[in-house]
Amino acid sequence: MEGKWKDYFTFSKKERIGIYTLLLLIVGTAILPQFLTSPSLNKELTASAIQLEKAPVQPEKEFTRRLTYEKRPDVNPPATVFRFNPNTLDEAGWKKLGLPDRTVRTILNYRNKGGKFRTIADLQKMYSLKPADFNRLQPYVQIEAPPFHYTGRPSMKYVKAPPTVIDINLADTTAFIALPGIGSKLASRIVNFRNKLGGFYSVEQVGETFGLTDSTFQIIKPRLQCEPVVQKININTADVNTLKQHPYIRWNVANAIVQYRQQHGVFNTREQLQQIVLVTPELYQKIEQYIAVE
Repeated sequence: MEGKWKDYFTFSKKERIGIYTLLLLIVGTAILPQFLTSPSLNKELTASAIQLEKAPVQPEKEFTRRLTYEKRPDVNPPATVFRFNPNTLDEAGWKKLGLPDRTVRTILNYRNKGGKFRTIADLQKMYSLKPADFNRLQPYVQIEAPPFHYTGRPSMKYVKAPPTVIDINLADTTAFIALPGIGSKLASRIVNFRNKLGGFYSVEQVGETFGLTDSTFQIIKPRLQCEPVVQKININTADVNTLKQHPYIRWNVANAIVQYRQQHGVFNTREQLQQIVLVTPELYQKIEQYIAVE
């Protein structure tokens, strides 16, 4: 046991050399700085420290000026106002008006890209133009109207022609066909109905044509006019066959007129027809324009 304990404190020759070398390095490191620092060097360092303590501290403003960059404002000559066109004024002119260089560049860039000042208010849209400068220059702005360029073709406004109005007693089938919704068949029926009546005395009679719907009649009605020209039937001489040919007078009514005339004599007035039972007020109103008493 005793032998093993001694083995921990027994070193070889190389190990002892290494231990001595390490101890020398430690001692040298601790003692060497004292030999390197001379008394004269210590005095110089001490004097420099005293001078730094005694030196006046520079004001903060002086120190700030050395470290910061102060931007110099634009320097412009005194402003001179005059009448100008913002679409043609050059750079020198803008500067003469007293505008900063930055504002002048903004305006010129806007024009170079195709921008135009059409009204004075457009100049106010320049974001770099101060309101005070705009108010100062506004009375002197003159914007000329763009020159007139003749295109060789005068502008024409299309005016819709008013619809044609026809006289229903004079119009032929061609004139009726020109109306909206009227074909050749309806046009022939209108003309035939007019001939059988002996002429129209009212535009409303066209609406009685067979096959003509009320919707179509209301469309063409504003384009119809009537100058009453009708053929009259003498009820004192006409026989049953003549009377019944009229579209408003049926055979039984025609026969009643002739029978009344034979029993009571000739008619002195048209109103006497109303004494016949078959002649209702509605019928009399329709036929009174077509009868005569002679």
